[in-house]
Amino acid sequence: MNISEGFIRRPIATAMLTVGVALLGLVAFRQLPISALPTVDSPTILVTAQLPGADPQTMGSSVATPLERQFGQITGLTQMTSSSGLGNTQITLQFALNRSIDAAAQDVQTAINAAAGQLPKTMPSPPTYRKVNPADVPVLLIALTSDTIPLTKVNDYADSILAQKLSQMPGVALVTIGGEQKPAIRVQVNPAKLAAAGIDLEQVRMALANATVDQPKGVLYGRQQSYTLATNDQLLRTQEYDDLIVAYRNGAPLRLRDVGRAIPGAEDITLRGWYNEKPAIVLAIQRQPGANVIDTVDRIKAALPQLLETLPSDIKVTIASDRTQTIRASVNDVKFTLVLTIFLVVGVIFLFLREFWATVIPAISVPISLIATFGAMYLFDYSLDNLSLMGLSIAVGFVVDDAIVMIENVQRHIEEGLSPLDAAQRRRRDWIYHPLDFDFADRSVHSASADERRHRPHVPRIRSHRLRGDRRLDAGITYTDADDVCPSASAI
Repeated sequence: MNISEGFIRRPIATAMLTVGVALLGLVAFRQLPISALPTVDSPTILVTAQLPGADPQTMGSSVATPLERQFGQITGLTQMTSSSGLGNTQITLQFALNRSIDAAAQDVQTAINAAAGQLPKTMPSPPTYRKVNPADVPVLLIALTSDTIPLTKVNDYADSILAQKLSQMPGVALVTIGGEQKPAIRVQVNPAKLAAAGIDLEQVRMALANATVDQPKGVLYGRQQSYTLATNDQLLRTQEYDDLIVAYRNGAPLRLRDVGRAIPGAEDITLRGWYNEKPAIVLAIQRQPGANVIDTVDRIKAALPQLLETLPSDIKVTIASDRTQTIRASVNDVKFTLVLTIFLVVGVIFLFLREFWATVIPAISVPISLIATFGAMYLFDYSLDNLSLMGLSIAVGFVVDDAIVMIENVQRHIEEGLSPLDAAQRRRRDWIYHPLDFDFADRSVHSASADERRHRPHVPRIRSHRLRGDRRLDAGITYTDADDVCPSASAI
């Protein structure tokens, strides 16, 4: 009794099992994520802190250093890198592979809270963090341009509409705005006029901060009813800033227009995005780990026409870069190579064996083996990428080699007069006793009983096509056993 005997004796059950395995493999194939390379999810957290107006040296000493001192005490931290720029600091924390990313995120939040007392009080918001994959590049870049609308308005539409909607789509992990142009009111003052009026820049800054506030004003209580004051002192237009009183000199108000002017612009004029030599706002979309990159990009492209209806017609939305084009091309090329390999192998088998069923067997076994592999890949959270498909292409040769060896030996035993089942069993026994050149089969005389043949030792048979010696030796040795070893009649 062996593994293959049950499948040979029950062909209908074998066929049904094969169909079931093929169906499960096809279902798993549609669920497998597709990417250029295997997914390597390294636990990495990016911490971002902002202090507008601070130079890189100040950000590094007053913001990055207190945070790094607290992050260095986290267990499992393998690498920490920081980068400080104008008003911005980014700290990348990479943890050991056996460390849970969720537990690491809690430790990072605890460290941020512990460092809060050492950070500058003028920070508009506490440091934030998010989980990132440093090896995952954006899969789609979308550029927004306009010939009539300022970039600050385009940035507002991109941030409040497109980025929010795209972040909610399945498979999308993060949407980053490149060349961000947040709308702001920029105040330009003349230092000579300030010096003549006896005013410094700090006084101007304090006057601006005190004049434009958005805070509750309180409640007025009466005998029968109360009123909530809903006034807003926030300045939103450039004219309101120009009329702002900065100081009093000689009993007369000194307004901002007397020492400078207010103009609309971007919050950070050092940032700028370009697309085809035109200023643009660029949305960089990253996929979630394990998500199908092709399906994710297809969903985004299908949803873009509906999202564009909510934008002004003067804003042009263009796909600047689609990384799935190279992924589709490489994966489709490997798929074509895989299918072509199967056809060529089956064709070579038919050309040399010239047996219909000998060709049908590998033509069925090879695709079924590959389809069943998709099911195993789904169970082990593998993905369809260039490396896995290349491995499948190489594995086709292994499967075909085993099929050819099995078919050749079974066919040889059938030509010797055995039934197909006995030939398969003979092939298995030959492989167990000696998988190389010698055939240690049962060489008992035909008149012996089954029990006698079972207990007799095996004697090797020398085959002329295996040994390149004297060909007369093949005619001089006949089928023998331990009790009857004699030359044949032709040798006498």
